[in-house]
Amino acid sequence: MELLGKSKETSGDKAVAAVSHTMLIIWSLIVILPLLWTLMTSFKTTREIFASPFSLPGQWNFDNYVSAWTTAGIGSYFVNTIIVVGFALIIVMVLGAMCAYVLARFKFPGSRAIYYLMLAGLTFPIFLAIVPLFFILKNIGLLNTLPGLIIVYVAFALPFTVFFLFSFFKTLPHEIGEAAAIDGAGEWRTFFQVMLPMAKPGLASVLIFNFLGLWNQFLIPVALNTNVGHYVLSQGMAAFASQAGYAVNFGALFAAVVITVVPVLVVYVIFQRQLQGSVSAGTNK
Repeated sequence: MELLGKSKETSGDKAVAAVSHTMLIIWSLIVILPLLWTLMTSFKTTREIFASPFSLPGQWNFDNYVSAWTTAGIGSYFVNTIIVVGFALIIVMVLGAMCAYVLARFKFPGSRAIYYLMLAGLTFPIFLAIVPLFFILKNIGLLNTLPGLIIVYVAFALPFTVFFLFSFFKTLPHEIGEAAAIDGAGEWRTFFQVMLPMAKPGLASVLIFNFLGLWNQFLIPVALNTNVGHYVLSQGMAAFASQAGYAVNFGALFAAVVITVVPVLVVYVIFQRQLQGSVSAGTNK
């Protein structure tokens, strides 16, 4: 009877594993095949795309990428996006880590209220803040500017950053901070040289999440950045796709899509180990 039970359990495990692997393979194909098709189509002319959308391109060259980068202005949009997202990530990571560290390690009047206000920021829909943000940026002279976008991106990503890093700093042993104080380290040195390196897995994870969210942001720049010279990639892609209807260069359009997607894939591939190894640690209280 015992052997029979073991065999049944093994059969059940095999069935579950088979179903799980099948579903993962199907899901992988759903994700990978459109990416491969987009990459292949980026080397085709518009006539080839409409004549035979699933065939290989007649000639493999980078003319579409050159056209997208120069003629369609994707190059300038790409640089604007790098500037906005790069500075926003640096600011939000520094401010978010400092705020999460103070809220997690120090008790003072109003600390819990500040933390819950940060959590409330996660529940507030961004489209409800568009009108107030518009007038605030207009009054301070930052509407339709890259610094204005950077400030809004920081405000948008800060609540999640504090929420995510709060648990990391909360679980760090207090004895380490006490040992650093005994050795003569002040609060600033303890934070930057002791605590911050220990929270590196959490920093890597929240960096990836913030990068993905800010890189793909569309509503905020569309509402607060109408200067064509300051367009980011999401705006540039929308303008490129709608500028001439069916007369658009679809080969260059798909090339622009590849240019937009590649940085996201590169960042994820580089930091995927940190992401897989630290998400559970960051969400456990």
